[in-house]
Amino acid sequence: MENRTGPLTAPGASSGHPAQWVPDPPPPLAREPAERLIGYYLEMQRIRRFEERAAEAYAHGKIGGFLHLAIGEEPVAVGAMAGLEPDDDVITHYRDHGDALARGLDPGRVMAELYGRRDGSSGGRGGSMHLADAERRFWGGHAIVGLHLPVAVGLALAHAYLERPHVVLCIFGDGSTNTGEFHESLNLAALWRLPVVFLCQNNLYGMGTAVERAMPVTEIRRRAEPYGIPAARVNGMRVLGVREAVRSAARWAREGRGPVLLEVLTYRFRGHSMADPELYRSREEREAWRQRDPIRVFGAELLEGGVATQEQLDQVDRQAEAEVERAAAFAEESPEPAPETLLAGIYRAPLDGEAADGRGGDGHGAHLS
Repeated sequence: MENRTGPLTAPGASSGHPAQWVPDPPPPLAREPAERLIGYYLEMQRIRRFEERAAEAYAHGKIGGFLHLAIGEEPVAVGAMAGLEPDDDVITHYRDHGDALARGLDPGRVMAELYGRRDGSSGGRGGSMHLADAERRFWGGHAIVGLHLPVAVGLALAHAYLERPHVVLCIFGDGSTNTGEFHESLNLAALWRLPVVFLCQNNLYGMGTAVERAMPVTEIRRRAEPYGIPAARVNGMRVLGVREAVRSAARWAREGRGPVLLEVLTYRFRGHSMADPELYRSREEREAWRQRDPIRVFGAELLEGGVATQEQLDQVDRQAEAEVERAAAFAEESPEPAPETLLAGIYRAPLDGEAADGRGGDGHGAHLS
């Protein structure tokens, strides 16, 4: 077998200083096709309406377990996915509905997954926190804080080892940056110059703990410095800014220069989850951020720039509302998973010469998929 040492060989002596990289600035609206800008507006409205409809369904007991909404954070999902190529990989955390929709997952199948129904994107087995679609290279949705970062590094290692021109986008929250997995993942990705873009969605709170109460240095981008990883802070309320930051970071990683850390500043307008009473944030703080509602601001810019008329935006709003209502109806009509399929997907199919229980001739136990 060919000895492939590429990504497994450290790149040599390093000064320890981050490589010189800065994200491309967002372009003026006038340079963007009107159809594309209106498309971004539609995507953000679709996510907003989807999350609001999911919250309503949860309140009526139609969705079980936990539900983490991304209301207010829509530009991060839409901008990030717009900065990638179709063959790139995406892996994200439990606040994943918006990421899934922006990546192109069908709203009906996503809603059905939240309902735990057979026609859901994961067959009703994953629920809100485990959305996935292999066809779109969307690998979840992960419930455990920080645990998917090493998986992202593994995906990037596979691309580097097989010399594939793909990038991995790994999305996580500010709370994940206090985990060992975060530091281990940055260290290994930097050591082997792996093509991964780490996107920290900093909404200023890890559950109910403000960042200044959890870390002495609140500029999360600075946590990349000891690993020699270039990093930048990005305004997560601006869809074009997020898109250009992800696109330029992905280009850097795709060229074999190693990982990038993006700290994307945003704010969730709802609680950490539907069970959150939000006692840790003042009403004044929440209202101040709502005045910066990214969808409303972007819509106003489209009007001011002559990109769209109010009638066009109203039509887009109605379209998003109708799409989400159809998604909810699809979820309502989808059947429950059949009880006899409970163990499907847990054990892999037996290999040739192996017993159906997964035991081979050596008597070792079953293999988990």
